[in-house]
Amino acid sequence: MNHSTPRDCEARPLTAEALPGTLPEALRAELVAFRRDLHMHPELGNQEFRTTAAIKARLEQAGLRPQVLASGTGLLCDVGTRSEATRPMLALRADIDGLPIPDTKAGVPYRSTVPDRAHACGHDVHTTTVLGAGLVLAELDRQGLLPNPVRLIFQPAEEVLPGGAPDAIESGVLEGVGRIIGVHCDPKVDVGRIGLRVGAITSACDRLELSLDGPGGHTARPHLTTDLVTAAAKVATEVPALLARRADARAGLAVTWGRLETGHACNVIPQHAEMSGTVRCLDLAAWRDAPDLVHAAIDEVAGMYGAKTVINYIRGVPPVVNDAAAIDLLGSAMTARRGSYAIEDTEQSLGGEDFSWYLEHVPGAMARLGVRTPGDTRGLDLHRGNFDADEEAITVGVELFTASALLHGNHP
Repeated sequence: MNHSTPRDCEARPLTAEALPGTLPEALRAELVAFRRDLHMHPELGNQEFRTTAAIKARLEQAGLRPQVLASGTGLLCDVGTRSEATRPMLALRADIDGLPIPDTKAGVPYRSTVPDRAHACGHDVHTTTVLGAGLVLAELDRQGLLPNPVRLIFQPAEEVLPGGAPDAIESGVLEGVGRIIGVHCDPKVDVGRIGLRVGAITSACDRLELSLDGPGGHTARPHLTTDLVTAAAKVATEVPALLARRADARAGLAVTWGRLETGHACNVIPQHAEMSGTVRCLDLAAWRDAPDLVHAAIDEVAGMYGAKTVINYIRGVPPVVNDAAAIDLLGSAMTARRGSYAIEDTEQSLGGEDFSWYLEHVPGAMARLGVRTPGDTRGLDLHRGNFDADEEAITVGVELFTASALLHGNHP
């Protein structure tokens, strides 16, 4: 990607001193403590009652009026006053849920206290940065320094397909919003830096569940049976290969199986097999065609072996497709706070993110927030029990969000 944002920003010089809203040291320390508390008490999607209550209490302490979403978890909160003449708001989005995996970190006082639950994707950091930005912006609003109102969105259930975003949208979180931005922790980017990309930055992700059935029998007479073990093995290997020849290779359509179960005895051909996996796709148009292509490929391969199929194709999330103007806003904000050297190009990942659902309604963008301590060679990654983040990323995220809110009016 030929990323031009830093050069554009340098053409209209911005410095940290030119923008109010830097993070006070006392609030920085409070936010680190808030993040650690969330990290110690992770909650799964649509169960984030403690997390919601903690966010709500802190926003109310700042004189704001948060509203819990209709689902009972998650919140929205406006900072600043809207009027009929107010331009559509900028929304800052955070996801608040954890993952159903054990926290395996050693030697940190904020390790998860909940068995088999962990904030292993950085949602505690995302939440804390949006909360911190809201508190800073609320103080600027009291001083008359916030040019336009801003909406904070704390969304539940990002990790549960198709994500909590559709329900949040149904609750009205985008009413009055003209643009939305968010960040996602990236353990491959040093803290103090962000990664930006115009266009697709994540992939589509759907879930696939498949049952195969047929008359079983003795392994001595496979010709009298439907050999479901062979049929399942062929579906597992040949469907991905077949799709690679039926979809444009540039679309990156890929089926990857995570589970295959069949049979109970070495000399019995089973009557039933089950498989499940994911369908990922780099391209939005190809994602829309993916269910038909996958169904046809499975039926064709399974049919060669006489297996009857029941396919449950579960829509997940489309790709996050970043709007160029929103990326320009994020680039300008980061340049104003830390300089253009703090911005790097980033690649499209194969991960899914339900932030994409917001972008079906309003333009916006997601940045990658660096959380790796410079020089750290541990190779930490998302969705692993040992994941952790350099907490300086909280300051960086707050700076990015507050500067974006202040500069939003300069970016039509």
